[in-house]
Amino acid sequence: MYTYKIHLHQEEEGGYTAIVPALPGCITYGENVEEAITMAKEAIELYIEELKDRNELIPDDTNTLEYSVNLEVA
Repeated sequence: MYTYKIHLHQEEEGGYTAIVPALPGCITYGENVEEAITMAKEAIELYIEELKDRNELIPDDTNTLEYSVNLEVA
């Protein structure tokens, strides 16, 4: 089992871009949050499949901590 963080970015023109930081270049899009997550899962599966075909290491976020920082800039 692998664990991945997905960053969702709301686009000005609508929809969400989904980025998987642990998998460089693994980026997709969905019309809404649910679709973006579904598309990200599919993209991750395809990415991992390709890594397996190349006998490459499969990275994941199991040991990654995530924290958000809010800053007030004067």
